[in-house]
Amino acid sequence: MTNSETFEADRQAVELIREGRDRIHAELDKVIVGQKEVINQLLISLFAGGNCLLTGAPGLAKTLLVRSIAEIFDLQFNRIQFTPDLMPADITGTEILEDTLEGRKLQFVHGPIFANVILADEINRTPPKTQAALLEAMQEHQVTAAGKRYKLPEPFFVLATQNPIEMEGTYPLPEAQLDRFMFNVHMDYLPIADEVEVVQRTTSSGGEKIGKLFTAEDVLKFHSTVRKVPVAKELVQYAVELVDASRPNRESTPGFVNDWVNWGAGIRGAQNLVLGAKARALFEGRSHVNLDDIQSLVLPTLRHRILPGYRAQAENISVEMIIDRIVESVSRPNV
Repeated sequence: MTNSETFEADRQAVELIREGRDRIHAELDKVIVGQKEVINQLLISLFAGGNCLLTGAPGLAKTLLVRSIAEIFDLQFNRIQFTPDLMPADITGTEILEDTLEGRKLQFVHGPIFANVILADEINRTPPKTQAALLEAMQEHQVTAAGKRYKLPEPFFVLATQNPIEMEGTYPLPEAQLDRFMFNVHMDYLPIADEVEVVQRTTSSGGEKIGKLFTAEDVLKFHSTVRKVPVAKELVQYAVELVDASRPNRESTPGFVNDWVNWGAGIRGAQNLVLGAKARALFEGRSHVNLDDIQSLVLPTLRHRILPGYRAQAENISVEMIIDRIVESVSRPNV
């Protein structure tokens, strides 16, 4: 393919993303009321090829939202309900003994993780041992069983929902698990007017069906296009400095971080912040990243990567308040 042909293909993909956002929202409006920012952040993570964690109380349509997005993209979808008795093999699959013409042989039976979109429903209601079954799949898009590696279908996403950890029967997600999620998106209660509309819709008969807008091949093209979006070195530097400022006991760390934070974000935080900013730029109809793209995604990128300390808890300092202070303390680039 020549350079001109490559440019034309990329231009068409950019146009498809730009137009696709409005089409996706139009389809989701058939079943989801409000939550525009939540939907945008979830879509940005998908277009960038990242996993996403949705946090919110039960009954906020988290599961419905994930299932609806899978339908729009015409992707193979599996839901795994995480419970305290769920075992790792219930996710990845297991070997069974089968009779064949050559005699009895062990055959690997694929688990529900072998799909394009995995809804890990209420992921923090199962112990860390079972949660860890997702680690290899989320990072390397493969499963290892009995010494053999099995590739997962592409594209592959884990979209997990979790209840607030203050609720009964929840387990905190391990830091290694949290770090594999590109964003942690908080879903809150709807305004009264929107909730009235939800009740009216769900207590009447019928409902519109969601149309299929894209294919798996389209999603893979989106991933490639997002990575080609140019970003100024100054903005990359800014993203790295924001993440670095979350780490206590470093030379450049703000004093309040040393007081309030036990553990800060790793390098995946900066990588996901820049990659998400690229996807957001395309969503906004631009072919380059600006400062607002970075700043608007700091919260969902860092809120699950910063571990507040005892002093922050004693002073009722939330992780969101810490992130706001970090953004205020880091100098903005002149771009």
